[in-house]
Amino acid sequence: MIAALLLAAALQAAPADPVAADWRAIPDDELMVMELAGGRRVVIRLAAAQAPEHVANVRRLARAHWWDGTSVYRVQENWVAQWGGAPTDAEEKPLPPGVAKTPAAEYDLPATIRPAQRLARSDAYSAASGITADGWAVASDGQATWLAHCYATVGVARDAAPDTGSGGELFAMLGGAGRRLDRNYTVVGRVIEGMAYLSALPRSDAPMGMYATAGERTPIVSVRLASDLPEAMRPHYDYRAADNPRFAALIDARAHPKPPTVGLGGVDVCEVPLATRRVGAK
Repeated sequence: MIAALLLAAALQAAPADPVAADWRAIPDDELMVMELAGGRRVVIRLAAAQAPEHVANVRRLARAHWWDGTSVYRVQENWVAQWGGAPTDAEEKPLPPGVAKTPAAEYDLPATIRPAQRLARSDAYSAASGITADGWAVASDGQATWLAHCYATVGVARDAAPDTGSGGELFAMLGGAGRRLDRNYTVVGRVIEGMAYLSALPRSDAPMGMYATAGERTPIVSVRLASDLPEAMRPHYDYRAADNPRFAALIDARAHPKPPTVGLGGVDVCEVPLATRRVGAK
């Protein structure tokens, strides 16, 4: 008990602000840029190491310009904003060559991916949780580890199992109820810029938040990998690495806030800030 108190005191005394070495570049081919009508840009960091087959599909779809001219066709309160080619919908179109219609299931992570920072308390959806060195929120049952469906997480929509989803339809979590999708839907990324545009879209009162008319949908102008854009138009981003004592101090500060805020001695994995920053003038 005394040792735990001493550790907590040491963490609170440690600086939580990142230093220059904590910022690491996100590869350009792990950034996907979605341009919505009205000049609204949404940038997604792809989980290439965590879901390689689905991300390969997503890259092929982006390189084929498959999403151009589709739309965000579903926005459900406290749930998701969903876009792409909706089944049984006027937007449905054939997948481009090389895109697997049903990739292998990628709900659990490779054994090499484990958290660099473990949270002190478990939650209702896992036995343990934490943040990986490269800045992803993960959870575990003590054997398997998976990406957590937090706000702004991008997942692959699918039909009933054994369908795993091609990646043609994607969704971004809008609320805090997404954790029940863990290990049921493949996570392929996280929105790191422009989430405000998706979260501000009008909610639909139609079943499952599907817009009742085409006029209600938000058109998608284009979707491109940053690596496929001309250099002058290419955005660059860093993520904040978690494999250092400063990130541990950040987590502890969230779990034990200073008065007058009342802390409960823990923090949910989806409440840990996963900072990114845009770099350069492009």
